[in-house]
Amino acid sequence: MLEAVIVDDEIKALQSLTWELTNFSEEINVTASFTNPFEALEYLGKNTPDCLFLDIEMPTMDGFQFIQKLTNKNFPVVITTAYNQYAIKALKNEAIDYLLKPIDSDDLEDTISKIKKFNAKNFSAERLEQILLNFNSRSVNKRITLNTDGKLLFLESDEILYAESDGNYSTIFLVDGQKIVLTKKLKEVNQLLPEDCFFRIHNSYIINLNKIKEFLKTDGYVVLKSNHKIPVSRQKKSDFLDLL
Repeated sequence: MLEAVIVDDEIKALQSLTWELTNFSEEINVTASFTNPFEALEYLGKNTPDCLFLDIEMPTMDGFQFIQKLTNKNFPVVITTAYNQYAIKALKNEAIDYLLKPIDSDDLEDTISKIKKFNAKNFSAERLEQILLNFNSRSVNKRITLNTDGKLLFLESDEILYAESDGNYSTIFLVDGQKIVLTKKLKEVNQLLPEDCFFRIHNSYIINLNKIKEFLKTDGYVVLKSNHKIPVSRQKKSDFLDLL
């Protein structure tokens, strides 16, 4: 059974779509409906339905603005409207389908099929990701798992030279010259790296202790085997020397 949410500012239109969905197919259950888009956003921030049927023409916030404000986008969106000029824009705004009111039963059947395919694909991807993460956590030689660009990267500690902060982003520098940009703060990256190999030597840097070639005490720099010079903060200097 697919759990659906409907957002439409017109009560009659909302009731009509609810009736069409529930009477057309036993595969859909309308779990929540809203005429107020702000209340809908609050609900969808805490709940993940199987699909969202969203009207475009709403006075306080149109459907495209609504999509942009969604913090949780882990479900397919179907645009519903009485105006056919929105079709291309709807698809460009990550909607999986577009239904013209009054909704045709054949069109609705096609939409339900698309929703099922979308959810099946996402479910399979999430399951595979969890299997890989569980396997890695059980491994004797645990690898470092990084989630970036829609893929999971499994790295050995020895492949990483250092990590550098860039505000809300971080960059991982690898031995082979590659750079991996993560949408994580350096504090979060530090939690992913094993403590026995990595040390946050500066507010902006984490280094691989096994890659140190020199420590320039006077200048307050560490030189890695790759010849990268990384500054050592005054606050971290004592703890760093204890490690060495």
